[in-house]
Amino acid sequence: MEQARVGFALTGSFCTVEKALGALADLREQYPNLYPILSETTACTDTRFGRAADLRETLADLCGRRVVESIREAEPIGPQKLLDVLVIAPCTGNTLAKLAAGIADTSVTMAAKAHLRNGRPVVLAVSTNDGLGAAARNIGELLCRKQYYFVPFRQDDPEGKPTSLVADMGRVTETVAAALEGRQIQPLLLGPAE
Repeated sequence: MEQARVGFALTGSFCTVEKALGALADLREQYPNLYPILSETTACTDTRFGRAADLRETLADLCGRRVVESIREAEPIGPQKLLDVLVIAPCTGNTLAKLAAGIADTSVTMAAKAHLRNGRPVVLAVSTNDGLGAAARNIGELLCRKQYYFVPFRQDDPEGKPTSLVADMGRVTETVAAALEGRQIQPLLLGPAE
């Protein structure tokens, strides 16, 4: 499905945003029809990793579209069937919890809710310091739900941050292709980074 319409949503794992933008650039080579989405927090928070205005501009340039930044802007994704697949990268522990609980109180969770009403896939690229802690139950909940697919992930620092998980952003495009075919790529759990 080369002409697939891909939503690409970023949430507030600010240390992972640069890798997510690299994944977006790779994804664009195979799927040029991209729709950018930012959580409200990510859209307006300057951090040591960069300015929010620069991120919005970069995202709009990569996708060739204005960035969706509010619940109001995200809601039509479902009724208008705007997307074939939605990627959330990085997907924070907070976003995982909201998705698992069915809460749609941000632009990203509303985009997911609106998109899921059409029975279409959502790809999650986890980036959370509590993936093997409090967020583990939410990962488990979403793993057993239809239409959720995970980018393979690993512990990013088993000694220093033993509960932290991060997706392999280099595998986003591959995960999207598989999700569009209705399958989860394997292995899902990766060994230490090389």
